[in-house]
Amino acid sequence: MADQHRTFDLAVVGGGAVGLSCAWRAARAGLSVVLLEQDEFFGDRASSAGVERQWRFQYSDEEMTRLVLAAVPLWRELEEAAGRRLIHTTGSLWFGEVAESTNEGHISDAAKVLERLDLPFEWVTAAEIERRFGFRDLPGHYEGFYQPGGGVIDVKGTLFALYCQARAAGADLRERQRVTGLAVTGDGVRLSTGAGTLTAGRLVVAGGAYSGELLRSWGVEFKVEIYEMATAYFQVRDPSVDYPTWFAFQKPAETDSNLFYGFGQSPWGPRGTIRVAPDFEVDPLHSPREADGTPRAADLRRTADWVRRHMPGLDPEPLRPSTCLIALPADPGRDFYLGTVPEGTAGAGRVVVCAAGWMFKFAPLFGQICVDLAVDGATSHDISRLTFGR
Repeated sequence: MADQHRTFDLAVVGGGAVGLSCAWRAARAGLSVVLLEQDEFFGDRASSAGVERQWRFQYSDEEMTRLVLAAVPLWRELEEAAGRRLIHTTGSLWFGEVAESTNEGHISDAAKVLERLDLPFEWVTAAEIERRFGFRDLPGHYEGFYQPGGGVIDVKGTLFALYCQARAAGADLRERQRVTGLAVTGDGVRLSTGAGTLTAGRLVVAGGAYSGELLRSWGVEFKVEIYEMATAYFQVRDPSVDYPTWFAFQKPAETDSNLFYGFGQSPWGPRGTIRVAPDFEVDPLHSPREADGTPRAADLRRTADWVRRHMPGLDPEPLRPSTCLIALPADPGRDFYLGTVPEGTAGAGRVVVCAAGWMFKFAPLFGQICVDLAVDGATSHDISRLTFGR
């Protein structure tokens, strides 16, 4: 079988943003690296789907904002290496029920974090949000803040940049190679795919929603809920209107969380349209392989109704509907899983996991942290709230 006698220093499972970042950072450090992606690179069947992600500094927990700050120089390094801008600054607007706790956080707590870290923001009322940012008919008590450093990440540009840098550094990047088996050996980990087997001294699992398929076979506790999240674009009918990235915090509805978010016009997105999406965690999947790319009709109707009522600059008919597959920690107090697998489980000391949660903005940093953990068993960054033992 192919590669049965080949041993790599590091194997990475998952060719999304974090996996590619890990491969780049490891190969650049001189390690022999193989990355295995079950589908095609740059595809839309997993967590790195679509063309844009929100870039923001605000989190309700200070540790998370500090991690965003730590990611900034690595993003700049990637942009310089790629010769293109990947984060476009548009500002970030959070508004709505300021005391409402949601899966995205809490407006008041996030503002306090920004204040403690001396990051600029401006508090705004509902009337100011309507006047400055083009929204309409917001409840009068809605408030929030505008953080000028927020923006939008070019997803495909980032994935391509990471892929090119990893290959240039010597990483062996393989697509359409689904890992079907893992086994601990005397000197590392053996991985089985449809193309054969290979071994590596260390392993990083960055397979997003598919990570659980591998980890549970080793007895690693990986409690997540898997969703196929809907999204759509809306035609701009008033060219004078553009938006920062934004998130609307609202009280839950009877059928869903009643949370919505969106973007402005992206130069790499569908021309003349703006993306708006619901953040509804409903109808979890039993397996990521159940996903079929079809958004729930109810989610699109709810989003179109929100656009109709509050965004007069857009035509409320949803265009180009699609989904993004995401695994989210079942524990609402956990943002991600990031760390070495626990002692007492197969692969302890040899396997690092980075999966579950909206982590694209952290990709260059988390890739480096995965390398630190795989090689040194430790990292200088505070990830204590993300590890398996918390």
